[in-house]
Parts: sequence; structure tokens; C-alpha cells
Amino acid sequence: MSRTIKTDICVIGAGSGGLSVAAGAAQLGASTVLIEKARMGGDCLNTGCVPSKALLAAAKAAQTMRTSGKFGVTATGIEVDFAKAMDHVQGVIAAIAPNDSVERFTGLGCTVIQAEARFISPAEVEAGGDTIQARRFVIATGSRAAIPPIEGLDQTPYLTNESIFENRTCPDHLIILGAGPIGMEMGQAHRRLGARVTIIEMARALTRDDPELAAVAIKALRDEGVAIAENTELVSVAREENGAISVLARNKTGEQRIIGSHLLAAAGRIPNIEGLNLEAANIVFDRKGIKINAGLRTTNRRVYAIGDVTGGPQFTHVAGHQAGLVIRSALFRAPAKFDPRHVPRVTYTDPEVAQVGMTEADALSARISHRVLRWHFSENDRAQAERRTEGLAKVIIGKGGIILGAGLAGANAGELLQPWILAMTRKQKIGAMTGLIAPYPTLGEINKRIAGSYYTPSLFSRPTRLLVSLLRQFG
Repeated sequence: MSRTIKTDICVIGAGSGGLSVAAGAAQLGASTVLIEKARMGGDCLNTGCVPSKALLAAAKAAQTMRTSGKFGVTATGIEVDFAKAMDHVQGVIAAIAPNDSVERFTGLGCTVIQAEARFISPAEVEAGGDTIQARRFVIATGSRAAIPPIEGLDQTPYLTNESIFENRTCPDHLIILGAGPIGMEMGQAHRRLGARVTIIEMARALTRDDPELAAVAIKALRDEGVAIAENTELVSVAREENGAISVLARNKTGEQRIIGSHLLAAAGRIPNIEGLNLEAANIVFDRKGIKINAGLRTTNRRVYAIGDVTGGPQFTHVAGHQAGLVIRSALFRAPAKFDPRHVPRVTYTDPEVAQVGMTEADALSARISHRVLRWHFSENDRAQAERRTEGLAKVIIGKGGIILGAGLAGANAGELLQPWILAMTRKQKIGAMTGLIAPYPTLGEINKRIAGSYYTPSLFSRPTRLLVSLLRQFG
């Protein structure tokens, strides 16, 4: 029987952002309706962050055994059971799933509707035959893999992040379209688990990252045997009679045909807005996503939009942060503004690439006066002890010691980035990083050392030496 449900907040989409809004609102006493047409947990739990990092962990275990000889430990008879590696992935999803389940959110007080939602007016949504009238709506429907317009692709079987974790047979040769974070992570993971891998990219691999930092990860993948074709155009794709996948690619040296067993499309993301009937709610959108202001409101002030569906930074942590801002605005009527300048990003290859704020190219493009600080992992004692000396830290400093941006490429780069995120968010200058006492030996010393290098030219300058000499005369 259809119902008319009146509620304080109606959340459309049970991914990371939507779940955070629903949980927060319900626990604060607001009546909450949560609508999800597919699986609870959304892309992050089922086909994104969680399974990809679980697969990377399995791949890292295999690689650790292969490379243990440098420590005097020889591992023999290494075997990879690809199906069991995928069982591990599904096991991790299953372990986390109860936190995102219908039962948990029903227990929190939410009304959960498992159906497709569509606006029928600026203040009403229909889902599963029910009509939901809410004071505020939150659209958090996420994104999905973009399928590039390549000749023959629509007639060729291919994988996306939504299907690759269901594959239980190790590809003989995996061809990946796109060398962004997803393509690079999945390329390295499958190579370490036994597949041959070719990644094809129209521009530069990891093109959004600082080239100097990206080069560390690119070299690591190539050293492990991943073929990365940069600045290469995809001409066509076809399936051969024997079932093989044939890809015709072109670069400045000419055309090349690559034959593989599996194909993965990892060439960007597009927002999930189809079927929402946004026109009925007077919500402006385009192919990049729903238009929002700094307060995360759409052109219908009753409706917020967060996460990938807005076309902004496509990260789980952004959706979670924006969820908190929506709670603040919708329930407490407090000012809330999303500031994308301090959004961190990490590519979880091994070594990792992590950045926050401006890159060197950004500072140059904006014509901002700056200094570039560098500190190599090889200068860190813990990195030497663990034989993880590849990589560097790179920090961009503006006038007066203002931290404009920071990036690292190396082991645990995503963890090492966090003090820089805090410093930039709190508007602390570079001096704040030099004052901390870093335990020895840790990789975290890299952050203290690179910060200290900012003062090295003045500390050991001629005027300082003269001052020391003068003070010595007083005993």
C-alpha cells in the first residue's frame, strides 16, 4: 500500500555520504528517510575503496614474499590463488557491510526504502510507490565508470570497477583503459597477482598529480613489469574469434595492436543523475553533475547535493566531510561552507602518491611567489632500515612561510600527509612543523626534516655565523 511520508530529512543514496547524513540526522532526533535503489554502502563499500584496497593488500602480500631476499629471507614456492584473493576481498566487504546495513539504519530510527527515487515536485519524491514530503532533501547518488566512446567497445566485453571484483580467474593479459588512480592501482594489483598488464593513457599517467611525485609510482609499476603507454590514443576495440580482446592504439610512433584476455575501462567517472527527474524539482544540472553553491545547496534551496554527483572532488572522504556540513546547515541552521582547497588525495599504488593543496605547477600557473622544498626518503633512517628508499616529499611554501601545498610519493605517503592537512586546515605556517618532536626512527621524521630545510639557508648564512662569533666573545 502506498504511503505519504512526512519527514525532516530525505536522503537519496546510501553510499558513504548519504549514510553519514542519515545516521547523523537520525541520532540527533530528526525524522529521516533513506532511499537506496541498489546495495547499501554504495560504490565505496561494494565496488570502490573497500574492495580495491583489499585486493591491493593481497597483491602486496605476494610482492613482499617475492622481494624478501633483500633482507636475507628467501621465500620459495610462492603461489597465488586468485580466487582466494577475491574471497579475501569479499570477506572484507562482508565484515564492513553490517555497519551500512538496512538493519542498522532501521535501528537508528531511519525509514529505509529500497527503491528508485524520483522527484515529482520541488518538495516531493516518489520511491517504491511511496510519496516522501521532506523539509530538506539530500542527493548523494554518487557516480559510475565513464565508458569512453571508442569504436567497437559497445560490442566487446569489458570490465569496470563494478564488475572486476567479481572476476575469479586471473587474467592472462589485462588491458586497462586509463592511467588514473583506479587504472594504476588495479594494474599493479593484477600484475602482482600474476597477470600481464598493459595500461593505455591518452595523456600522462596520474595526470592530476605533481609529475615529479607521479614519476615515482610510474617507475615502480614499470619496474614490476606493467606496460604503461602514455600519450596514446585508443582507435578501436574488437573481440577476436578466439575470444581475445584486440585494441588498436596510436601514438607519435605509429599504430600498435595489443592483444589481451580482459579489458578494464577506467577512464573517469560520470554522475548518477538519470531517473531522478531533477527538472521537476527545479534543480539545475549538466553532464558533469548537479550544480551546487558553497553551502552545498542546489538551485532548489530545499535540496542539498553531496559527493560525486556534484562533479566535484570524487573521494569518499569528501562526501563524508560534506555530510557533516549538511547536518550543520540543515539541522542547526549554522553557516556551512565547503572549501575544496584542503582536500587531500591519495593514489594507493605501492609506493603511494599523496597530495594536498597546490602543486608546483599550480603555484606557477597562479603566478604566486613560492619556494619548493624537497626531502628524499633515502635520507630517512627508517626508510633505509626497511629498504623503502624510493620517493620524496615536496612542499610548496608561499611568502611568510605559508604552506600552499604538500605532496609525498613513497611508502605510507597517505599517512605521512596527514600532519600537512592539519597544518593547512588550521592555517599554520611551516614553523609549526619544525617544532614537533618526531620519534626516531620513523618515516614521520621526513615531515620535520623537510620543514626544517626551509630555514637552512638563513640559519647557516654568513650573518648568522657572524652573530654566533660575536656572542662567543661574551663568554
